[in-house]
Amino acid sequence: MSISAKLVKELRELTSAGMMDCKKALTEADGNIDKAVEILRKKGIGKASKKSDRSASEGIVCTFSNEIGSTILELNSETDFVAKNQNFKDLAKDISKHILDINVENIEDIKTSTINGQDFNEFFNSKIALIGENLILRRFKSIKKPTIGAIVDYVHMDKIAVLISVKYENSNEIEMLDREILNIAMHIAAMNPSYLSESQIPKDIISKEEEIAIELLKKEGKPEKIWDKILPGKIAKFKKENTLFGQQYIINDFIVFLSSII
Repeated sequence: MSISAKLVKELRELTSAGMMDCKKALTEADGNIDKAVEILRKKGIGKASKKSDRSASEGIVCTFSNEIGSTILELNSETDFVAKNQNFKDLAKDISKHILDINVENIEDIKTSTINGQDFNEFFNSKIALIGENLILRRFKSIKKPTIGAIVDYVHMDKIAVLISVKYENSNEIEMLDREILNIAMHIAAMNPSYLSESQIPKDIISKEEEIAIELLKKEGKPEKIWDKILPGKIAKFKKENTLFGQQYIINDFIVFLSSII
């Protein structure tokens, strides 16, 4: 099949692999981005990434909170220029507030709702006409505020957003703990863990990582008789790097770094 330059560019942004490597992988994967990423990883090319993990390349992510809970939302635009427009940012906040107000869980329910006395689709299309680009409400997630606890949010440059819901034993500790939870949110934004702990990693994901690791061992010329000795270490590393509880807490390292230069 014919592979477009736009598709090659998208894969390069995801993996940092070379243009020709991306084009070959996309051709082999019949244009499927996720399969192309897997092909590159098996060849030891580029960084590990998935299309579903990517933050918006055109658009923004934002959070909105009220006394009920918080929403995290991604709104896409055609260009980064529009993403910096205040009308676009206000639209993202308005939709986030609307989601909490009507308590919906999926985009289809939003589309059939009424906002400010207007059909949502009509409202959204009017904003597209005003802003002058096609806009897509890509995804969102809402969480309710705990009875004793808090929801802490962190947004980095409108491209990465984190929401953490925390239940506390003692309400007197909330202010102190909120500051520490914010640090954890910053860590999550920087390190992008896929899971909270090892027990949450699906078995098929582990199997896929073992498959990729074996392909890399073949490429490196490692004899099959020692694979069983190498694989556990590689899988253990994968689990550590992709779980919040397994990762090195980078905030402590950052504080040590700051202390060394002040």
